[in-house]
This record gives sequence, structure tokens and C-alpha cells, in this order.
Amino acid sequence: MSEKEQDRSTVSEAVRDHYARAALSVLQGGGGCCGEESCCDPITSDLYGAADAEGLPRAALQASLGCGNPTALGQLREGEIVLDLGSGGGIDVLLSARRVGPTGYVYGLDMTDEMLELARTNQRAAGLTNVEFLKGAIEEIPLPDASVDVVVSNCVINLSADKNRVFREAFRVLRSGGRMAVSDVVARSELPDALRRDAALWSSCLGGTLQEHEYRAGLERAGFVNVALESTREFTLPGIGAFASMFVRGIKPEAMSDSR
Repeated sequence: MSEKEQDRSTVSEAVRDHYARAALSVLQGGGGCCGEESCCDPITSDLYGAADAEGLPRAALQASLGCGNPTALGQLREGEIVLDLGSGGGIDVLLSARRVGPTGYVYGLDMTDEMLELARTNQRAAGLTNVEFLKGAIEEIPLPDASVDVVVSNCVINLSADKNRVFREAFRVLRSGGRMAVSDVVARSELPDALRRDAALWSSCLGGTLQEHEYRAGLERAGFVNVALESTREFTLPGIGAFASMFVRGIKPEAMSDSR
């Protein structure tokens, strides 16, 4: 195994362990990761309004570890097929399923068994049948080419050690004219290497952040057009750096062939 592959494996295992513990906490009747200081405000608080929260299982809200509400900003339409990258406890999948209605369908993708168990429990409690949770990595999406209309994600892409591959995979599974609508944390300045190597900081959605120009360039290299990043929340953490929660948009050009 090369040094780069070993680094990616270390990051993946740290992230998996972190979110497995968060899921187990909720499954056992506790809170989500906000029992840990690094996961609370200002990143994850007050992301969903009362209308969104109404009727959702309490465990889905407890396990919400995102930095935005991509399902609201993604302008999902009736009948669309949606994929949520890193679906966690399932809150954005359940919200998406409501928006696309019974003629639409939503896939949630997560690599953590404990999160998948929690998400499926929440799906049953919500009574939604137009939903399927898949096990897998966001760097290797287990869906065919050109199979979804919208890719959403909530504070997950920053956790990947190979973001360019995530962007390419999201582009691959989108149909022509499909769109990517994600919330993510972006660094406002370059982080020192020591912080980049801190597995705990990476798992807390900070150590793996891209700067805005890096995020835009990565999406454009993958083939996305009309890429836009909009800051929704700015915060500074002493001794670490300045960050922003952002809503990120991109479109797969209509001219791209697909199998629809």
C-alpha cells in the first residue's frame, strides 16, 4: 500500500468510527454527535425549520450532523430520482422523499453499518416506501451511469480523502441536465499540514475542507457547469481557522449523452 493509499485508509477508518459511535448513541437512546464539543455549534445547529421537522422521527433529527439543508435549496421536484451521498441517519433522504412524492425515488448511500441501521429504522418510523438505503463509499457509488436526477449531500464530501473521485462519481450517475446540490464546510484559508493530518479534526468536518476555489475547480474538472458556491454561515474556531458552511451547485450539461 502506498503512503497516499494508507493516508486515505486512515481517514476513512477514522470517519467510519466517528459516525458509527454517533449512530450507536442515538440507537441506544442518547443524542447524536453533539455530545462531543467539536460537533456542536456553529456547524450543525438550527438547520431545519419546524415545517421540515414535523412528522420526522425524533432519532432522525438527533442524528442530523450536517451543515445545511440541501433538500430545501435543491428545489426537488415531483417524480425526480435523488441520491444523498453520506446519508447518515437519513434525515435528508426522508425530506427528499416527501418532496419528490410517490412517483419519485430517493437513494441514501452510507458506508457505516450503524448509520444504515439507524436510517432504516427512521424510514420505517416515517412510513416512506420510495426510499432505499445502500451501503457503499461516496468515491465508488453503487449505481449505474446516468441513473439519478439530483445528487445531494450534507457536510460529507469534506470527509472524503479523494474528493476529485467523489465529484467524478457524482457526475457519472447524473443524467444529462441533472444537478448537484450539496451543503458542505469550506475553509476560508489554507490549513496547516498538522491540522490536515489530525484524524479527529478531519472527522469533525474541518481537517479535510477545501478552499472555495479548490471546490469550484474540482467540480469543473469533473465536467460540471454553472458551478456556484453560496455562503450560508461563517465561523472561526480559535487555533484552527476560519470556515464557512456553503451551498454548492453544479449542473451536468444537457449535451452529455445518457441512457434515459
